[in-house]
Amino acid sequence: MRRFSWRRMLAVFIKEFQQMMRDRLTFAMAVGIPIIQLVLFGYAINTDPKGLPTAVISNDASVMARSLVAAVQNTGYFRITHSGTREDEGEALLAAGQVQFLLVIPGDFSQRVVRGERPALLLAVDATDPSASGNAIAALNVLAAQALRHDLTGPLRALQTAPPPFELRIHKRYNPEGLSRYNIVPGLIGTILTMTMVMFTSLGMTRERERGTMENLLATPVRPSEVMVGKILPYVVIGYLQLGVVLLAAFFLFEVPMVGSFALLMAMIGVFIIANLGVGFTFSTVARNQLQAVQMTFFFFLPSMLLSGFMFPFRAMPVWAQWIGEVLPLTHFLRIVRGILLKGSTAAQLLPELWPLLAFLFVAGVIALKRYRQTLD
Repeated sequence: MRRFSWRRMLAVFIKEFQQMMRDRLTFAMAVGIPIIQLVLFGYAINTDPKGLPTAVISNDASVMARSLVAAVQNTGYFRITHSGTREDEGEALLAAGQVQFLLVIPGDFSQRVVRGERPALLLAVDATDPSASGNAIAALNVLAAQALRHDLTGPLRALQTAPPPFELRIHKRYNPEGLSRYNIVPGLIGTILTMTMVMFTSLGMTRERERGTMENLLATPVRPSEVMVGKILPYVVIGYLQLGVVLLAAFFLFEVPMVGSFALLMAMIGVFIIANLGVGFTFSTVARNQLQAVQMTFFFFLPSMLLSGFMFPFRAMPVWAQWIGEVLPLTHFLRIVRGILLKGSTAAQLLPELWPLLAFLFVAGVIALKRYRQTLD
């Protein structure tokens, strides 16, 4: 038996390295994915969101009310984006997901503080994602004893002692108990469909090219658009089967409520499935083999998970990361599915999240069809 030869091993090493360098896509993925992970986890991921959009409905124009609002802003957790005197407008903003908090100050706030009656303030919270509001609520509870300290002077100094001069009543809407499964389980619908739909489609087309059956398909009079639709529709059926499994587990195992319309949920999920299938079809026209198809799937899936608001609060990310997240279909789908299941959102309320999905679907379909025509040529 021959001894181990370093020269022969070196020859095999050089041959294998040269072969690896020829596969530019795989090499780019090997370098690109760690860079993306470093950037996202280092800069974009933040578990302590601040500057959360807040609506303030104040029926009291007194100095104390203004001091309270200023103190709320100074915590850094609250960014007042809407103000007014009509509580129903604030409730509508909260239901639409445009604000995270709704603070209501009663009209006799300052008068009751002076009389030592400890008036109650309402803080309504969008608790569909409990992790997004936990630290902000804790900061507000601490603030209660400090917000009016500069106003309670002279004869009112006695009111600075415990208990605080006003009471903060927190109403956690759509998830009163703050259960994390109400946020995670609906989000799993989107993440599972994203990974499987993109991967199934890209692998299916690439597999045919590797096996040589694509040539037989190209010899038929089938048009590119007909091939694309015919390839996508079976996976739509598979997507709905996966959806059925997840929904059954959500309702019977995790007791996630279904407040909105089931038919509307099915329609929205159909749009989301087709959008992801369009991405997978595009990947299949770029990938040379199934390994590359899988690599491209994870290259798309990783930012979708991290920047969509599934794993980390969306509003905690920097602005540039939110811009990227707004492009991803999973971001809008998570808002849609949580809105329907937990809030009972209607089609009109979900329209701001639906049109980005449709736009993404259109762009992905055009790119996939164009790439497929180039493959035919």
